[in-house]
Amino acid sequence: MSTDDVDRVIAAWHRERPDLDLAPLAVLSRVSRLARRLDLARDRAFAAHDLASWEFDVLVALRRAGQPYRLTPGQLLAETLVTSGTMTNRVDRLEERGLVARQPVPDDRRGTWVALTSAGRALVDAAFEDLLAEERALLADLDEPARVALGDSLRILLLQFEAPGS
Repeated sequence: MSTDDVDRVIAAWHRERPDLDLAPLAVLSRVSRLARRLDLARDRAFAAHDLASWEFDVLVALRRAGQPYRLTPGQLLAETLVTSGTMTNRVDRLEERGLVARQPVPDDRRGTWVALTSAGRALVDAAFEDLLAEERALLADLDEPARVALGDSLRILLLQFEAPGS
């Protein structure tokens, strides 16, 4: 089996601190490095569509909502994990680009929907297809059982962070 940068880091730490259990580095350092590579792949996929990662996150949340492709600002906050001030700014900027539109909520004078426009839908669909192609390429060296096993293992780890009170 080939060695990677993490193997070299672990070897150096083992030499310097043989008293420490370095096992977490074998997994979490690789996850961290993969996350950075994934961010770069995402940036490439989105740049081809003149989208920033945050723009894609808002647009894709609206697209996943299904017809009529709209959410309240509060629902968008829950989907994207940003503050309300940040979301207001993001919606403003996406609205200026014609990718989303604010709509009043019937029977609620203060309520607002954020809706995906047809231009926003076309853009996010194309960007999502390119993202999937980038991600498929990143996983190309893993066969289907390995991808499933990796996904299952990462789910177990991620659930620790998604549990109430985490």
